[in-house]
Amino acid sequence: MYIKRVDGPRQVTLPDGSILTRANLPDPSVRRWVASRKAVVVQAVQSGLISREEALNRYSLSEEEFDLWVRAVQSHGERGLRVTAIQKYKQL
Repeated sequence: MYIKRVDGPRQVTLPDGSILTRANLPDPSVRRWVASRKAVVVQAVQSGLISREEALNRYSLSEEEFDLWVRAVQSHGERGLRVTAIQKYKQL
């Protein structure tokens, strides 16, 4: 068995002390984006586990969509990523 060579770290420690690894990232073929999966991708980019470009390419995201995720997490936490919360937070 061979370990795939990757650029960057294989794992990072998040501010809350938990460890985020590449194995925690959602599968690239995911089509149903729930808030927890979006949050993991945002955390991975912000912590330096993967680059922004790698996230955009890996998950076929537009820059605008990813920027919306980042702003939602910064403003409202993971709850801001819920689709049902978009209307609620949009009015604020």
